[in-house]
Amino acid sequence: MRKLIALLVTITVFTSCKDEKKTEKESPVVEKQEETMPDFNTNVEEQAVIYEANIRQYSPEGTFDAFTKDIPVLKDLGVKVIWVMPINRISEVKRKATDGQFTSDIEDEEERKKYLGSYYSVSDYRSINPEFGTLEDFQELVDTAHENGIYVIVDWVPNHTGWDHPWITEHPEYYTQNEAGDIIDPINPDTGESWGWTDVADLNYDNQEMRNAMIADMKYWVEDVNIDGYRMDVAHKVPVDFFKRAIDTLKAVKPVFMLAEAEQPDLLQNGFDMHYGWEAHHIFNDIAKGHKTVKALDEYMVKIDSTLQDDDINMYFVTNHDENSWAGTLKERMPENKEIFTALSYTIPGMPLIYSGQEYDMDHRLKFFEKDSIPKTKGEYFELLIKLGELKNTNKALNGGKAAASYERLNAENENVLVFKREKSGDKIIFVGNFTAEPQTVTPEASGDFTDYLSNQAIKLEGNEITLQPWEYKILVK
Repeated sequence: MRKLIALLVTITVFTSCKDEKKTEKESPVVEKQEETMPDFNTNVEEQAVIYEANIRQYSPEGTFDAFTKDIPVLKDLGVKVIWVMPINRISEVKRKATDGQFTSDIEDEEERKKYLGSYYSVSDYRSINPEFGTLEDFQELVDTAHENGIYVIVDWVPNHTGWDHPWITEHPEYYTQNEAGDIIDPINPDTGESWGWTDVADLNYDNQEMRNAMIADMKYWVEDVNIDGYRMDVAHKVPVDFFKRAIDTLKAVKPVFMLAEAEQPDLLQNGFDMHYGWEAHHIFNDIAKGHKTVKALDEYMVKIDSTLQDDDINMYFVTNHDENSWAGTLKERMPENKEIFTALSYTIPGMPLIYSGQEYDMDHRLKFFEKDSIPKTKGEYFELLIKLGELKNTNKALNGGKAAASYERLNAENENVLVFKREKSGDKIIFVGNFTAEPQTVTPEASGDFTDYLSNQAIKLEGNEITLQPWEYKILVK
């Protein structure tokens, strides 16, 4: 057990780089505890499941405390990393409602109150959103996760801030401005028009002092609250050299895990550990709808073998907060086949994601700008995630980090059936999946005695034919 030592400290944070200036803001008071949990390391990445925590919608209370109570449940799912969606105070100015209008334009006060705004419109990078609780509540979340062997990364919004962030008035030069000198919202460089993110102000990365202040704020949460890294929102819209310097600064404090919301190899080459497998996600959706075949996935796997380095990590997912709220639920996008794509995300090289509510087979588009809640009824899908998580955590053939297990495609003659083998350190798995709505047969190019992991039935492969029902799959272990 950990030895707990409560220390009350008030910290003024300095940046670690010699050209960074002392920040004007005093850090909040926070209780710190002595840690015995190992720092984040590459072994964690190999067999981890990552969980995206939507604190607002996770429970009826929508608080850190309500989420913290369920951290042992996430441990049962094989979760090793919790990604907490933005925890900072949300801007009141230009706060958006569900229909896209600003809450200030809503005359009815009670109607106006129900719109809580976007998590990604941050009014203070060092603040805690009071909707979720206090700094002490968040510290308890981090400490409880660590007690359960789980690391915590926080969603950070480096591309823009809300319109009432102190920088707006204190440092307008930190922002992109038009010819009239007015601060503007983010612009699509391809069209020269606004993306429509009118509730946020675009940051100017040509300003070095802004970069210094941003890095100092990021360092605070790692150094003083003991988080384990960041998920960087719209990372592809922020200069790569900024991230290189920021991550170097954080890693001088302690090892951190960095996830980029991007599919951009040069970010992985400049400090990030993992990025989104967006292309794979869209291929999953297209195959599920019958618009593509397994051939598209084969081509993707060949492509990333040449575009990514051996220590690059893809995050694979069947849903996340954007997909659920805007693109549709799993029942909408994968009505009969979410299980096979979920299993695929666990078995190909990389790290699988679970989004809040996914484990409870949520058939609901969560509201984005107002309060909502996920179900909490465990069913067959929950049990599937437990089984997949256990296999991911324990079988080295599913290692997917910087020292990933091998991936070998087998049986390419049937474009409707995916068969691949993975091996490492004496562990072996064979995945066999029918990615169509019709029965299929295949003869795996493998021999030996295996166990069907999910049914626990013995299977002998010796050139024999296997018949798979629509969307049926097997994970054979040896």
